Amino acid sequence: MDTAHVTYLGELRTEATHVRSGQTLITDAPPDNQGRGEAFSPTDLLATSLASCMMTIMGIAARDKGIPLNGLAARVVKHMSPAPRRVERIEVHLEMDGTGLGDREKAILENAARTCPVARSLREDLVQEIHFRYR
Repeated sequence: MDTAHVTYLGELRTEATHVRSGQTLITDAPPDNQGRGEAFSPTDLLATSLASCMMTIMGIAARDKGIPLNGLAARVVKHMSPAPRRVERIEVHLEMDGTGLGDREKAILENAARTCPVARSLREDLVQEIHFRYR
């Protein structure tokens, strides 16, 4: 079964439709690559998917192990290389309420994040700089 259908809309913009749900999203080239930057760029989605995947796998681990996962949020910073143009580093700053979490629970959550499918799928030379902050 197809995952997505993507249509080029012109002017460096695409519309992607998730086949199963029908949800759509727009991508736009960033201003530093001849675009308008009015939506996620494809490389923004790449960086953002790393954080989303980490949080999803943390959620599965938390549910399976009975670990509270309160207030989980992420800030993502994408760094591009000038030539060849590609993502060279992604910073993911994960923050959550650490109340009641011991070292064991934190290790489980952090390992889940670092071993998510997207993290394992990215090029080995793409730096993944992952930070955890417990409030």
